[in-house]
Amino acid sequence: MANEAPSSSSVPPLEEDREEFVHGSESGWVDARTSCDHLTAALSSDLTHIPAPDTHCSRCHHPNENWLCLCCKDVLCSRFINRHMLEHYQETTTHCVALSYSDLSVWCFSCDAYLDAQVILPLRPVYETAYLLKFGEAPPLRSVEYVVQA
Repeated sequence: MANEAPSSSSVPPLEEDREEFVHGSESGWVDARTSCDHLTAALSSDLTHIPAPDTHCSRCHHPNENWLCLCCKDVLCSRFINRHMLEHYQETTTHCVALSYSDLSVWCFSCDAYLDAQVILPLRPVYETAYLLKFGEAPPLRSVEYVVQA
């Protein structure tokens, strides 16, 4: 028993693997923000007409882990694939809000935080549309106080 190698879960990552470890990628509960100062300038005027959740990344055509830019409605892959949505934000800096087609979460790159799309009224239409396109039914109702962005 003393000669057994440690399990893979107890072995720290090798130095060359540390570069791929992304801060915040640990699993766990995340409290989404209920407001964001970037929505007024960042959001498309029509978030009820969006590409389907199975749309591939427009740059590398990867089929999974894709995000929808809520400014220009371009679909790009996540930082865990080829980082095209992150690059898109870095190139534009004003296209900072995106919806994940994987779990329908909304991220603001400028705030570096998730946004509660069910609470923030300007995000509710895109959340409902994406949910309907992904699951074929309206999202379940959630009792919340809505936040209107000025």
